[in-house]
Amino acid sequence: MSAPAAPAPAGDPVFAAFCAAGLWPGLGRRTAAELPAAGIRSADDVTAARLLALPRVGKQRAERLFSSWLAAQPVYDVVALLVGAGLEARLATGVADALGPDAARRLRDDPWALLGLPGVTLTDADRLAIALLPGVDRQDGRRGRAIVSLTLRTASRDGHTVLPADLVVAALRAEGIGDPAAAVVAAVESGEVLEHEPPEAEDPDAEPDPALRALSLARYGMAEEAVAEAVQRLSATAERIADPASVRTVAKGLDKAQQAAVAQVLEHGVSLLTGGPGTGKSRTVAAVVQLLRAKGSEMALAAPTGRAAKRLEELTDHPATTVHRLLGAQGTSGGFARNEEWPLDADVVVVDEASMLDVELTAALLEACSDGTHLLLVGDPAQLPSIGPGHVLGDLIDSAVVPVTELTTLYRQAEGGAIARLATAVRGGELPPVDSPDREVVVVPAGGSTEAARRVVQLVTDSIPRALGIEPGAVQVVTPVHRGPAGTIELNRALKGRLNPGEGTVLGFDAGDRVVATANHLDLEPVGFANGEVGVVTKAGDGSLDVAFASGPVTVTGQALGDLRHGWAITVHRAQGSEWPGVVVVLPPEAGGMLSRPLVYTALTRAQRHLSIVHASGAALARAVREVDVRPRRTRLARLLAENGG
Repeated sequence: MSAPAAPAPAGDPVFAAFCAAGLWPGLGRRTAAELPAAGIRSADDVTAARLLALPRVGKQRAERLFSSWLAAQPVYDVVALLVGAGLEARLATGVADALGPDAARRLRDDPWALLGLPGVTLTDADRLAIALLPGVDRQDGRRGRAIVSLTLRTASRDGHTVLPADLVVAALRAEGIGDPAAAVVAAVESGEVLEHEPPEAEDPDAEPDPALRALSLARYGMAEEAVAEAVQRLSATAERIADPASVRTVAKGLDKAQQAAVAQVLEHGVSLLTGGPGTGKSRTVAAVVQLLRAKGSEMALAAPTGRAAKRLEELTDHPATTVHRLLGAQGTSGGFARNEEWPLDADVVVVDEASMLDVELTAALLEACSDGTHLLLVGDPAQLPSIGPGHVLGDLIDSAVVPVTELTTLYRQAEGGAIARLATAVRGGELPPVDSPDREVVVVPAGGSTEAARRVVQLVTDSIPRALGIEPGAVQVVTPVHRGPAGTIELNRALKGRLNPGEGTVLGFDAGDRVVATANHLDLEPVGFANGEVGVVTKAGDGSLDVAFASGPVTVTGQALGDLRHGWAITVHRAQGSEWPGVVVVLPPEAGGMLSRPLVYTALTRAQRHLSIVHASGAALARAVREVDVRPRRTRLARLLAENGG
């Protein structure tokens, strides 16, 4: 449910746009509507005394509002530039975050810096350039340089860390750049882009093929190089923690492959444990923890999401946290407190749900592992790859430079788990008829998106609670799409209307609403929240929300509010790494082109006790499971790992 805009105070259009976009921290919709009556119609009118004249505003709140107004001046200056170019004021927050306190000056110097923001098009940046630089030319060197970075950034949103230079040149030509080579040189000289020489030809007498020259954004190119170097460093400096024979002490209930995985951790600096649901990965990790605890080794356990970390903690009876918290993430800046200078205090680091690790987070994690640390990555390569760029788990497996144990025996099947049986079949490319007399898995056919949406609401609010005793609060809806009747936006609107109707007190949210985070804000008090975490609003008012997340309660204010969405229905990507007692997976017709085996498999494996599949995508589902793997990602990591020799 999108937040309604605050009414705009009459008067100065820049001031009106600033207030309407919710860019004044602490100023709620109702108070914004009351500004004109207090004589506040433009920036020059804002004083603590006038704010005190507003209804329900005491001295303390007036001073707080005035302080937050002063602090927001860099954002206000950006709004003035954007509004003058006919662009949306709400972009200003992202600009100020990306470009810093002198963002307005930097935009005047280079309007195409606007392209660094997600969702900004080249047309938007060109409009700003025309408004700020009269007579500007589309061959301007700053424009060509920005298009190189934009092309690489767009590719990174599809998970690629690198692109062939030829593709970048083609993109430059398509935007009318007359000298693409100069644009590439300018982008490389700016430091934002790296150029990678083609790999050596296999024939020693042949020259490397210049057509294989590649470009990457510096941040991703450097992250891949850092991962490759760190894997080699950890592999080279690892010493045996314990005699492999000691595995016998925890071997009860473990098969040969699981025992080998435990021994692998004791021996190697980096090792991988993979397998599908029900194959005993968790049992194996618990045995590793039990053995290391007996040896007195220091351990750090983590997972990419709060729910996965909580599950890891329950399974091992050892504290676990999110990877971001383990590394001491610094707010939204992307930096980490734990690094080479202040490494983790652990002999062994275990990370679950490693398929979700993107290349930058992996680089930060490995940098924080000092020489001699043993790292165990546990994950399922058949799941969707990370939201961020890279294909770390797959590249590590493909490089063959670190030991991998793949568990294949399905233990949960023996216990009759219909969810595990179905997921294992899908993982192997098959879509069998569902056989689940106990209704652990139910398939609900639907004739189209509208009927599918109706079925979803009925399942969550009535059928599942009534028939299975799973309350709506323990049921998660998962869909591949945002748009359409069975996408996250409309489903959340419908589910809010049934489960928690209200007027949307703060930016569309009320106490009792389920929300999902769409960005990291780990600096908020007391514990912050991470991208993908689902929580429940416990209090809404005064322009802030109190939200109970799995990791603890958080008070969400200011810009962080813009990174919350309603969370009764979330995308498959956001659901990854989390499990719920009941899950409703909806597959509407419009998802047909997006469906792939990893996406379907990831969606199905979110359910613990009950899975309802609302199936409206026809033959596309079986075809996707049978034929469609996730699109390969262009990365350099596997090659770098192989070159470094692990």
